[in-house]
Amino acid sequence: MRIAFVFYVLLALLSCSGVSAQVVSQDSLKALNDQKKVLALNKRLNDSKIELAKLENQIPHAVDETASTAERAQRSAEENKVAAGNLSTDPQDKQLARKASKAASAASRDAKRARKAADNLAKLRRNVDSLREKIKEDEDKLALLAPN
Repeated sequence: MRIAFVFYVLLALLSCSGVSAQVVSQDSLKALNDQKKVLALNKRLNDSKIELAKLENQIPHAVDETASTAERAQRSAEENKVAAGNLSTDPQDKQLARKASKAASAASRDAKRARKAADNLAKLRRNVDSLREKIKEDEDKLALLAPN
């Protein structure tokens, strides 16, 4: 009888132990979700900063490329002008016509390269500005989420 009583008490304790399991409060869930958001924001912020550094390192090369292509286009335009002047003195000369045509093609090609280089530089600068703005917004969000 005594053994049966101890057995029933133990059985009752075991059945009640599931009921008294620890309950996670809403505050701790919110804190965990906030930590998760902070970690995700930090990761995105670091990735953005790495990308910004890469883009900023490309700017000097793009500036040099733009300057050199513009200079080359200017030279080609001058050469085209000279070739056209030579052709105007003797419009029937086939060799001068060919040289003028090649000079015009070179000037056109170099001008196109100069425009592309300038467009690439402008695009690169827009991307840098956009990324800086995104980083600033993420830093502001992080300051709101994790006031340290």
